[in-house]
Amino acid sequence: MKILFYGTASYDKDSFNKELKSYPNIKIDYVETNLTPMTAALARGYDAVCAFVNADAGAMTLEILAGFGVKLVLMRCAGFDAVNVPVAKDLGMKVTRVPAYSPQAIAEHAMGLALCANRRIHKGYNRVRDNDFNLEGLVGETLYGKTAGIIGTGRIGAALCRICKGFGMKVLGSDLYPNMQLVEEGVVDEYVEYDELYRRSDLISLHAFLNDESRHMINDDSIAKMKDGVIFVNTGRGGLVDTQALIRGILSGKIGAAGLDVYDEEGPNVYQDRAGEVIDSVTSRLCSFPNVVMTSHQAFFTKEALGEIARVTLDNAQAFANGADFVERSVVC
Repeated sequence: MKILFYGTASYDKDSFNKELKSYPNIKIDYVETNLTPMTAALARGYDAVCAFVNADAGAMTLEILAGFGVKLVLMRCAGFDAVNVPVAKDLGMKVTRVPAYSPQAIAEHAMGLALCANRRIHKGYNRVRDNDFNLEGLVGETLYGKTAGIIGTGRIGAALCRICKGFGMKVLGSDLYPNMQLVEEGVVDEYVEYDELYRRSDLISLHAFLNDESRHMINDDSIAKMKDGVIFVNTGRGGLVDTQALIRGILSGKIGAAGLDVYDEEGPNVYQDRAGEVIDSVTSRLCSFPNVVMTSHQAFFTKEALGEIARVTLDNAQAFANGADFVERSVVC
């Protein structure tokens, strides 16, 4: 089984090589370039390709891969937005993903963003480095006794619910398919509709699936229903939020603090070093606000998560080679 690994970073190589010892029948070649229609031809002679969330596995890419005999696309991430799944299915290609590599890591990062944005930790850190010990503009809100609204209570959302409970918060959940076990365990106090969650929550965190119905679910109308000064966090999918509406909410004071690991326009920036460029984008606009903290799609980024990604991806490759069942819930098509 020969796999061409696209978009390789040092941490990818380290984590996969560590696990690869347990898969003697799999050989991986690594390239730094990302998977696009222009680079798909590099996969000539390979059985599979491995790509990440920032790849371009659209129709043209898949057709080129299929033309060279590639039968398997291994997405080393939970999302598969980058893949044209119907086209892959028509071409007879299998597409797999890693559905849940570290819910706790993402939930912990979400709370970290909330704390940093709320308490202006990033601003205080920079001031102290400049020997400025003034506290003006750094006041935040105490989370104890406040209400957290978690939109999407799957594995990640449930992990964040538990963290919020540890902070002494009341937890509201909103989900198309409520997990009543979380209510029985006391992790979620109650499930409510979106509008009620917006109205009652002091902290709102997004963990919903992105589809046609949920795209830009956070918009001018939903933001207007939120509490003044709400703490808003998104470690889910950038497309869940209308970024321009979010900016208007920040400027109006409706959103008092925002922590963002993803945003709708992040595509050109994800995992790229653009330090030498002048970027005229919403990224620059958002970074200019003192009450906004942004990270670059790194909520998953722990040693444990990288190890799990490698294991599940290689298990799926081995299963394909052996004609066996894939890892549970990992097959897209």
